[in-house]
Amino acid sequence: MKRHRHTPEQVIRKLREGEKILNESKDLTQVLRHLEISEATWNRWRNQYGGMKAEEVKRLKELEKENSRLKKIVADQALDIDMLKELAEDAPIDCQAMARAFMSSSSVLKTSLAM
Repeated sequence: MKRHRHTPEQVIRKLREGEKILNESKDLTQVLRHLEISEATWNRWRNQYGGMKAEEVKRLKELEKENSRLKKIVADQALDIDMLKELAEDAPIDCQAMARAFMSSSSVLKTSLAM
């Protein structure tokens, strides 16, 4: 079978179509052949998108994307904190400079979160 990426909406549509065909007492292999997918794909889709509606799947994808973005921001902040700790250990303490550096990096975070 040719490899093809399906959108979440296409997956939901194919799952519904497959369930409808199965309810007409067709065999699973016939359904899979009609939908042009493998049994592994069918099972994965049923586990992942089981009773979801298209809007719910779309919302899930949006949340996953936002979560990924936020994780990146947190990782960047952790790197900034580690860098500041190293600088504080190596150099004499200049509290004002550290405060300015911290404030500028936290304002970037606030701006990113406001998006």
